[in-house]
Amino acid sequence: MSGGDKLDFEIRPNPQPVAAAERAALMANPGFGRIFTDHMVTIRYADGKGWYDARVEARAPIPMDPASAVLHYAQEIFEGLKAYRAADGGVTLFRPDANAARFVESAKRMAMAPLPPQAFLDSLHHLIEIDREWIPDTDGGSLYLRPFMYASEVFLGVRPANEYLYVLIASPVESYFTGGVKPLTVWVSPDYTRAAPGGTGAAKCGGNYATSLIAKADAVAQGCDDVVFLDAVQRRHVEEMSGMNIFFRYDDDTLVTPPLTGTILPGITRESVMMLARERGLTVAERPVSFDDWRADAASGRLREVFACGTAAVITPIGQVRYPDGEFTIADGQPGEVTTRIRQTLVDIQRGRTADPHGWVHRIL
Repeated sequence: MSGGDKLDFEIRPNPQPVAAAERAALMANPGFGRIFTDHMVTIRYADGKGWYDARVEARAPIPMDPASAVLHYAQEIFEGLKAYRAADGGVTLFRPDANAARFVESAKRMAMAPLPPQAFLDSLHHLIEIDREWIPDTDGGSLYLRPFMYASEVFLGVRPANEYLYVLIASPVESYFTGGVKPLTVWVSPDYTRAAPGGTGAAKCGGNYATSLIAKADAVAQGCDDVVFLDAVQRRHVEEMSGMNIFFRYDDDTLVTPPLTGTILPGITRESVMMLARERGLTVAERPVSFDDWRADAASGRLREVFACGTAAVITPIGQVRYPDGEFTIADGQPGEVTTRIRQTLVDIQRGRTADPHGWVHRIL
């Protein structure tokens, strides 16, 4: 097979796909990330050979040697995006080119071989074509696509690997948060940070999420839905949540989000929200927001709404904030008008229900 940007994919249909009746039963209550489609994509890389052996094949366990480099040195990256069943019967993808570009940047930061963006996009198209029947037709349902790549070379030694495996799997899902969209209660972590300057905060790698798990467990122990991290240097400024970016809307119709300084993931939904907000007349700013100002502005009423955003959750309002010395509520703890309006616009664009002036949506089939 070709080692260039355009790969030839070998299609090997699953000889034992899930029967239609069983698939329907599974998809009646899929939850999030609990059930998976019949197929997966794999592409291999080797130094001196490039990317090769691109396949669509039956989803199955991946054989792995105990000395595989990823198990010892954590060279691993991933992405997350969704395919939607459109009103006209087609399938839509929201900004997959942005995911492809971020996958390249994550690979570079982790000293991995970047997958050509065209190969990334082609892998999505091939998997969706063969597993189209797994896309939910419910209003809140979608097919969550998880591309990932890891160091597959068998060796022990601290250096970048010479071999990698790219894999794409898919999972039919409903809403990320149980019970649908409702205001979150968040815990501001006093003990843990997500990333430090010069680290991997801007890369979508598994290690960033692993470090967030103990902090999120603390949040749950405090009766909260998620955790908010402060900066690692001063422990003053809000950065992001365990898997979502965060926005603040003030009474002068200014929408503020923390700046991308290398410690925050450059979210695709984050960027989309900023563009939509500007088009609706809001002043959008990327600037630091201290926790002290967050608390004071909520108390004064200057802060009208706060929301988190990401591929899985889309846009979710934040209603209450807890920290070691107390708690406070934002506005009346309910979703604000900007949160609701932008969320609905974003969902309508993603599902092909409204005009797409930015060319964000890729249509398939």
